[in-house]
Amino acid sequence: MINLPSALLAAGEAATMPSVGYGALIALVVFIFASLWIGALANRKTREGSFMTGFFLGNRGLGAWALALTATVQSGGTFMGFPSLVYTHGWIVALWIGGYIVVPITGFGILGKRLAQLSRRTEAITVPDLFRTRFGSPALGLVASLFILLYLSFMMFAQFKAGAIVMKTAWPGSGVLSVNEDQKPFALSGNSLSALKEDRVPDAVIEKLAPLVGHGFSTERDLNTQLKTLLTADELVESKDRIVKRSKQLDRLYLYGLAIFSLTVVAYTLMGGFLAAVWTDMFQSVLMFFGVMVLLFASLYQAGGLDNATRTALKNTGPGYVYGPGYDDRFEGPKAAPNAKTAPRMAYDAEVPRQFLPLSLALSFFCVWVWSGVGSPASLVRLMASQNTHVIRRSIYLLSVYNLGIYLPLIVICICGRALIPELPGQTDEIVPRMALLATKDWPGGSLIAGMILAAPFGAVMSTVSSYLVVLSSGLVRDIYQRFIRPQAAPGELRKAAYISMIFVGAVAVVVNISPVAYLQAFIVFSATGSAATFLIPAIMACYWRRATVAGALAGMIGGASTVLSLYLLGILEKTPEQRIGQLTSFRPYYLCEVDPFVWGVLVSSLCSIGMSLLTSPPDEALVSKMFDKEATS
Repeated sequence: MINLPSALLAAGEAATMPSVGYGALIALVVFIFASLWIGALANRKTREGSFMTGFFLGNRGLGAWALALTATVQSGGTFMGFPSLVYTHGWIVALWIGGYIVVPITGFGILGKRLAQLSRRTEAITVPDLFRTRFGSPALGLVASLFILLYLSFMMFAQFKAGAIVMKTAWPGSGVLSVNEDQKPFALSGNSLSALKEDRVPDAVIEKLAPLVGHGFSTERDLNTQLKTLLTADELVESKDRIVKRSKQLDRLYLYGLAIFSLTVVAYTLMGGFLAAVWTDMFQSVLMFFGVMVLLFASLYQAGGLDNATRTALKNTGPGYVYGPGYDDRFEGPKAAPNAKTAPRMAYDAEVPRQFLPLSLALSFFCVWVWSGVGSPASLVRLMASQNTHVIRRSIYLLSVYNLGIYLPLIVICICGRALIPELPGQTDEIVPRMALLATKDWPGGSLIAGMILAAPFGAVMSTVSSYLVVLSSGLVRDIYQRFIRPQAAPGELRKAAYISMIFVGAVAVVVNISPVAYLQAFIVFSATGSAATFLIPAIMACYWRRATVAGALAGMIGGASTVLSLYLLGILEKTPEQRIGQLTSFRPYYLCEVDPFVWGVLVSSLCSIGMSLLTSPPDEALVSKMFDKEATS
């Protein structure tokens, strides 16, 4: 067996967090200017047709490469959340993500061609546009618009937080290497205690606060609860306000990052609209592919090959790391119980270990990734913008190869990471940045190379946000303002409304993220699966079933959305028996029969759609003929 380099092991075990240097900052600045330049180019292209079609649909001109590399938008989770799962749970995550590799073959093959045909026949610019015209119902279009605004708002707010933190990450000496969800708004540090001395807080009180140094609190109430256990009633009355004030965190680098990220992404999206989002998405997809390839070879070299990396990772963890249902160090055998009250709980942990991916959940995730990847409004719009059927067919092959070339190497990189860096307690989403720094630190220009690798997730977040900005703006302008408020609005007025709506959405996201939302990855999964459960079955019905009615499509949307939302509420409110499967986070659904809520949402949506369509009067035959029958030629 090849021995691992001692320098890397020492670096991995070091308590201090490595700095990204100036390489990441340089790479990010280059990416920002490149994005603005792409936005300017896209602005020229969008002016070739009408404003609405050009700004929100790119004049239906997406080629095979543009469609393939942008139809399933990558986000910060590709380099942060997903690698964290691989590092934590092992090879089983390959089965968890496996369905994503076949998204193009199934999703594009079933929906792509027909959806593009319908969008041209109906001259639809947005997804609600498509439903409205296909079924002849303005009310259905409005409901679709409201659901899109709901789901994409969750996604937008989460992504703005990710964008702000990746900007902070690029700053040399920031000490941040990932989108860390555990940063708390209240925390005491050594500087806080020094400041309390200046505030004339008694030394006896400051000594009692020492155990809290390094611990964060999500709310002021949580901090006060802990203070009550350490201080007397008199000390609490006298010093509480000053302690709370000094523990409140003002993360200036985060706020600077939020401002720079927001201005950049809104600016280039305003300039180029849909095409700016698509072209920057292509740009970051290419960067991501080459960055992953470089890191793959560097990681395999440092770990002594995949076989050696797997065996070493197995020694560092346990059997679950190479077998299903996956490894979890928090539930691998009993821990030493500090008192009798915790002993029964520890014994229960040992007897019933946590399962990251039981078979039922593995099967359901094949459905989740296949259909959430193509059933979301942002992906449906990309399909509507394709040039023709030949382009969609080519993009199926291209995207299949691309997804395989991204996710499989990332799995290998993180397995090597577990061998080279045995422990990252509470910081597992740092594994890719750490590997980029460690694997290239001895290379000439290693900081710049590492920066180029780290630029991929930066770009992924930016392009994701720009895509959602376009979809949200189109919903506000096309589906609400033009349809219900100003049907006769002139192109100049619509352009102004689009710009105002984008700026408004960006401003709201900034305000929300001044005190950032938690559970970024969980919000992303909720938004993706919820929107797909809402729109997938109605979209398939619109494309292929002549008997589908307005009531059926409406029932399908409401049924799918309410099912997913109900299961999430049950899980969040903890109104169900404890489940020891899936990711360990408090923003989690209840897995009914150990199956993801998306599957139940689709089943309920199917039953509601089909049943209600059969119970209501058939749609107008002239409308159906226009959508399904071959158009006569003169």
